[in-house]
Amino acid sequence: MRLILLYSVLFGLIYCQETFVGDQVLEIVPNNEEQIKSLMQLEAEEHLQLDFWKSPTIPGKTIHIRVPFVSVQAVKVFLESQKIDYSIMIEDVQALLDQENEEMLLNQRRERNGNFNFGAYHTLEEISQEMDRLVAERPDLVSQVNIGSSFENRTMTVLKFSTGGQKPAIWLDAGIHAREWVTQAVALWTANKIASGYGKDPSITSILEALDIFLLPVTNPDGYVFSHTKNRMWRKTRSKVSGSLCVGVDPNRNWDAGFGGPGASSSPCSDSYHGPRANSEVEVKSIVDFIKSHGQVKAFITLHSYSQLLMFPYGYKCTKLDNFNELDEVAQKAAQALAGLHGTKYEVGPICSVIYQASGGSIDWAYDSGIKYSFAFELRDTGYYGFLLPAKQILPTAEETWLGLKTIIEHVQNHPY
Repeated sequence: MRLILLYSVLFGLIYCQETFVGDQVLEIVPNNEEQIKSLMQLEAEEHLQLDFWKSPTIPGKTIHIRVPFVSVQAVKVFLESQKIDYSIMIEDVQALLDQENEEMLLNQRRERNGNFNFGAYHTLEEISQEMDRLVAERPDLVSQVNIGSSFENRTMTVLKFSTGGQKPAIWLDAGIHAREWVTQAVALWTANKIASGYGKDPSITSILEALDIFLLPVTNPDGYVFSHTKNRMWRKTRSKVSGSLCVGVDPNRNWDAGFGGPGASSSPCSDSYHGPRANSEVEVKSIVDFIKSHGQVKAFITLHSYSQLLMFPYGYKCTKLDNFNELDEVAQKAAQALAGLHGTKYEVGPICSVIYQASGGSIDWAYDSGIKYSFAFELRDTGYYGFLLPAKQILPTAEETWLGLKTIIEHVQNHPY
């Protein structure tokens, strides 16, 4: 055990990475509203540096909290004093990170001698190189569109799949929250699936005869790089916040949809900080400007992790959509198609009822901007690994997610508006 701890600390020192030795992820199940209030008070205790992977919602729904080693005993004592049930979901976060790092290094050595491995996690540079390769292999179908630059001046590159002409379009993005690594990996696999499937797979061929697809595999490039080089648990952008030492904004609380309302924080140090104003984040504004200028985007789909959910608007308010029945039916069919491959069960419904009220989200903005088919996937798992999903689950996750995506896209194809 001592050797593992030493290795983790040395790794952190060599690569200047934040380490999480002894951090635990607790699974908590509150039984009543009083216990939920107690947990929300706990969340407000900034000195404990708690990282809520799943926030408190309603009694009986699980909560996941990453607790730093120095706070573990204090948090457990608090939970026990409030008679709140908990169990240890991840015994030592760093142990999982060490395994992840080791697998990535091993994969990098393998890839020097062969093909790109879609079943591994990759750096931004490696993802960019693979995107270049896809374009070089299928220049008749795939092109790159630069929609802007991130705060730290990294190019936001969208892959455009088109058979030519001006067609209605599907928007698909991933990785708006940096630490959700399975989403960027699934997006890249999906890009390859579409590129290699055109002309061979009848459903992909039919889709691309009728629709263009715009796919942004890394929506938050600065945050993604930071999650690889400094802090694996980083979620936000890397923009400077005026008057604060804390860095970054939650880009999925920064859209002009109920901005600054419930489920978003006004504290710059919070992981759900909404930013100084709607669209303050250049990454968000670049997507907004692109979609508005295109004018024919008919579906907006975003990939997150984790929890196995397929959601549609609204998040910023709890009122029922005019199109509720249609969107619910499409989402239910997509979830069924997804479950048909590996038996992975998804919960379906509006954001506000499936998780919690959350303002400033991308699919709410898309829907309010006239894009009827707006959906958010929360990919695997339901909490055993959380954000640290092992690389061996990337391919099954990607394969099943594609079946859900395809169901939605085919519905859009068959229901023009």
